[in-house]
Amino acid sequence: MATPNIAMASKDPSSSKKPDATSSGKSKDNRPVKVSAKAAAAVTRIADNKKAMFNYHIEERFEAGMVLEGWEVKSVREGKVQLTDGYVVIRNGEVFIIGCQINPLGTASTHVTPDKVRTKKLLMHKAEIKRLMGKVEQKGFTLVPLNMHWKAGRVKCEIGLAKGKGEHDKRDTIKDREGKREVERAMKSRNR
Repeated sequence: MATPNIAMASKDPSSSKKPDATSSGKSKDNRPVKVSAKAAAAVTRIADNKKAMFNYHIEERFEAGMVLEGWEVKSVREGKVQLTDGYVVIRNGEVFIIGCQINPLGTASTHVTPDKVRTKKLLMHKAEIKRLMGKVEQKGFTLVPLNMHWKAGRVKCEIGLAKGKGEHDKRDTIKDREGKREVERAMKSRNR
């Protein structure tokens, strides 16, 4: 007669631990946490420059790292960033963002004097910078910051090679936006 294979429960307290809520993807009451892809993407995004999309035609997009001080990183984590007045320049083969405002926290260190509109250096490959220099020298092209986001624990800035829109182009953009809203409203009321 064969004996059944019975696993004995061990008395070791470390083996009876419940998995941590954060590591198992479950909430505190042990239910699965559902996060949409849009919500996950929104968590990594820090700030957008919606004005740039309205004022410029974006030809190309580039991602650049940012050189930040410690207090700036803490403020960025709190979302105290404004990109609307910012612009990007190339000086001596290096890329800088000017006018990007990072407001200091009230708990900033006393031995550091925070400058909220400090010129920040952007990190890009040399070949990309040379390519951008050639494009910017052409008539009508400029570099604008589009957004700031987190990527692998680092702050990145997406910059766009842009051409300014004329007044009639801005009116067309508004007209297209209004048309899309009307179509969405009509479809929404139709589905009810």
